[in-house]
Amino acid sequence: MSRLDSFIRRLSAQRDILNAVADEVRALDGPVLELGLGNGRTFDHLRELFPDRRIIAFDRAINAYGPSMPTASDLILGEIKDTATDFIGSGASLAHADIGTGYEDKDAVTLTWLPQTMAGVLVSGGLAVSGLPLDHSDLEALPLPDSVKEGRYFIYRRK
Repeated sequence: MSRLDSFIRRLSAQRDILNAVADEVRALDGPVLELGLGNGRTFDHLRELFPDRRIIAFDRAINAYGPSMPTASDLILGEIKDTATDFIGSGASLAHADIGTGYEDKDAVTLTWLPQTMAGVLVSGGLAVSGLPLDHSDLEALPLPDSVKEGRYFIYRRK
């Protein structure tokens, strides 16, 4: 598969999953966390899905397209590994992370802290959506929408 096709499938999976869990997230209290703002495409989609919800975005540096930028109070800059730990216990209804690199060695380092962080920021019953698998005892894997190939993207519920 070409890198372009892989990219399209990843973004389609991301969109399909976020759309599929939106009603469940709306039934929960708590902010939505976007770990990895990037260019802001997913953040912009989250704003459409949850217009009345606080959405907090994390990234190392500002790279987002102007209209896809969160307000200054909802943008946390720095190493996500460090800054997101300040939100453990925040009771987020949804935490989304698309911060995988495709390099096994780099992603292995991310997976030493990401599952614990994602589980820690969520309210009981909250949802974690991730491009990387999250192996954590407090996270229950959920089935994917039919449009998403197994292993392409992941959904978890906080126990």
